[in-house]
Amino acid sequence: MRNRTHLRSVIICAVIVLFNTGYAVAGTWTTLDYPGAWDTQALGISGNNIVGAYYSGSSVYHGFLYDGTTWTTLDYPGAGSAYAGAFGISGKNIVGVYQDNSDVYTHAYLYNGTSWTSLTYPGAKNTAALAISGSSVVGQYEDSSGGWDGFLYNGTSWTSLTYPGGKFTRAQGISGSSVVGGYEGSSVYHGFLYDGTSWTSLTYPEAETTSAYGISGNNIVGYYWDISGGEHGFLYDGTSWTSLTYPGAEFTSAYGISGNSIVGYYQDNSGQHGFIYTIPEPATLLLLGLGAVMLRKK
Repeated sequence: MRNRTHLRSVIICAVIVLFNTGYAVAGTWTTLDYPGAWDTQALGISGNNIVGAYYSGSSVYHGFLYDGTTWTTLDYPGAGSAYAGAFGISGKNIVGVYQDNSDVYTHAYLYNGTSWTSLTYPGAKNTAALAISGSSVVGQYEDSSGGWDGFLYNGTSWTSLTYPGGKFTRAQGISGSSVVGGYEGSSVYHGFLYDGTSWTSLTYPEAETTSAYGISGNNIVGYYWDISGGEHGFLYDGTSWTSLTYPGAEFTSAYGISGNSIVGYYQDNSGQHGFIYTIPEPATLLLLGLGAVMLRKK
């Protein structure tokens, strides 16, 4: 009889563990749509502040800042009409891209909430700032040969970033001294992690294409294409990969991460929408332990 009681307690505890585990992996999704916009893309996050781009029709894109309550349009003064977008935020500093009055050449910008500063990699045709951490900005530029390389800008000097042996390197996310992005190697696009000294290639298991866009601590987010051509977001913690797909979406891309919040955008039959995905907290071992003790007492 005691053995049966003990076995029943073990089974109940196992059910509790499985329930909590299954619940933990089901994070929450929140849609973000700029009021009145056709399409919305959430591209960067810092705390409660989110930046991105929205499409208002007539081939015009604008950047935006969303603080959880208020939406603010971000347009570089005097920019052309074709495209603009805010890609990264760190504190009050925002970086992004805009096209000049010719609607041909792309430049990067830094906006501190008051003043705008144009950023152009020395000698480059086009420059795009894609992320910021503190005073460090990363992105990509078009060199004289028409190829694209990544860059790191510390507010004073520019450093070109090219994955060893790769081509078309894009630096797309930064946290402290760690930079993530993507590069083309042997006709296949891979993500990468660069810590200032060594480069690590990142490929979602069995994916056709992988690109890393955001980093926070040990967590990296981005997107991958599966073997059937479907596009999904991902979360990589340095050990395990988690696929992220907005429920019912045609495709999902993850672009930024801050703490346990991931932002990006997805597409359904009505257009593109931004999202916030909240990473679930891990099951609390202490509560499970207390539950096991109470069951054993019963």
